[in-house]
Amino acid sequence: MASTRTESTTKHLGRKNTAFELDQYGIVAPARVYWNLNTPELYEEIARRNEGVLSDHGNIIVDTGEHTGRAAKDKAIVREPGSEDKVFWGDVNKDFPQDKFNALKDRMMAHATGRDLFVQDTFVGADPNYRLPIRVINELAWHSLFARTMFISNTKETQPHKPEFTIINFPSFQADPQRDGTRSPTFILMDFSQRLVLIGGTSYAGETKKSAFTIMNYLLPQRDVMSMHCSANVGAEGDVAIFFGLSGTGKTTLSADPERRLIGDDEHGWSDNSVFNFEGGCYAKVIKLSAEAEPDIYRTTRMFGTILENVVYDPVTRQIDLDDARKTENTRASYPLTSIANIVPEGRAGHPRNIIMLTADAFGVLPPVARLSPEQAMYHFLSGYTAKVAGTEKGIKEPEATFSTCFGAPFMVLHPGVYADLLGKQMAKHNAACWLVNTGWSGGPYGVGQRMKISYTRAMIRAILNGSLAEVETRPDPIFGVGVPVSCPEVPNEVLQPRNTWEDKDAYDRQATDLARRFNENFKKYEAGVSEAVRAVAPKA
Repeated sequence: MASTRTESTTKHLGRKNTAFELDQYGIVAPARVYWNLNTPELYEEIARRNEGVLSDHGNIIVDTGEHTGRAAKDKAIVREPGSEDKVFWGDVNKDFPQDKFNALKDRMMAHATGRDLFVQDTFVGADPNYRLPIRVINELAWHSLFARTMFISNTKETQPHKPEFTIINFPSFQADPQRDGTRSPTFILMDFSQRLVLIGGTSYAGETKKSAFTIMNYLLPQRDVMSMHCSANVGAEGDVAIFFGLSGTGKTTLSADPERRLIGDDEHGWSDNSVFNFEGGCYAKVIKLSAEAEPDIYRTTRMFGTILENVVYDPVTRQIDLDDARKTENTRASYPLTSIANIVPEGRAGHPRNIIMLTADAFGVLPPVARLSPEQAMYHFLSGYTAKVAGTEKGIKEPEATFSTCFGAPFMVLHPGVYADLLGKQMAKHNAACWLVNTGWSGGPYGVGQRMKISYTRAMIRAILNGSLAEVETRPDPIFGVGVPVSCPEVPNEVLQPRNTWEDKDAYDRQATDLARRFNENFKKYEAGVSEAVRAVAPKA
């Protein structure tokens, strides 16, 4: 049986001072507290507590129960004087009373009495100048393994780790909505004044990851550092590329390039020094994952140290079936970044030469590739457009426009204009080019046209990254105004002009005008916070 860290080890880790212990949170009588157990030790605890099973390849397979994804409607931010005038309040950033937060916290900490707890002291942010020391306190051993995997380990164990934020996650503690003022028994609440996040009523580990991302999105822009929901890689000459994109646009696939090293796949900062990863791990969707399409990620599903969430397996052979979605389409693998061979071990590199905004336009009217001016880049960044297609969600029978501010609306705490301004300033300061790449439909909307060939999209990305596309003449799209290249290596010229791919040109004009109208309607909520120059690049409906 794994044991708690000994007193001598506790002192070695710098916790002799009780100010760093759990009583500061109101946790006064836990049973045993496991500090910073490593991966093998946590495997032992997970098995001993029946929290998961081992696959035939040595993965831990866990079931998150009712919640197989984020409970976005149950997330709220405490309204308090220190952050009240900074938070962009609304449907995404819902407010929560501080007195209710404190009362819920007291009951939640009392819930820990007599329970074993697991603590991980880690960092968020690979740049030492901007990294955030955090502490994650869990009641589940596999949640502690998740935190250890996804965040950056404290390698200087001889120094005290004084957390600047703490995330406490007790799935077995549920709120009483009538008493606590929550929407449901599930809650994800953060108080920036107390530097504390409380999570309860859900076993979905992604809430911990995204809470840390939300914190960074609050803190870093106030230090003039751009925080981004994107993937990033770097070429042999040190040329960095970042990829923005919502689910289904190809962000992970296109940033995984055997000729380039991966900085990170999801969350980054952009400072005056570098682009840097926030995380030490990856949290990838694995439904229908194949060795042919995603070899690097596929290999991690066969590695010791990977956590597989809600993946179906044979109870006798323990072989996993990545094609089986009976539990959820949102099956996940959490694995250390070091499980990927072609990475940047430091988690940071120079400044972006190219910024790529990915969209999957199911209406089939956006050009497959276009160069954006700085103002257009800010406009499309604020819009965060893609389109859902029939069958992706219940009730969707035709393409549906989706706009997610800054390509990550649920995690952006400040006014979206703050992030857009930072993007524009960084682009200007570091001479970064910005491109819009449409991985969606061509020749008509979903159901009529065809999905853009991945070979064409990869050719466009190659031409962007090797600099050849920047030398090509561009012509403005008559409705969206973006600069469409007249040619691209390995891509037929007619594909580059979406109107030319439609048999019914009048139908294209109607569809393009309608999408432009949707862009403009969505953008009304940001108009007051952006410059006239940005407003002027809106599509012409």
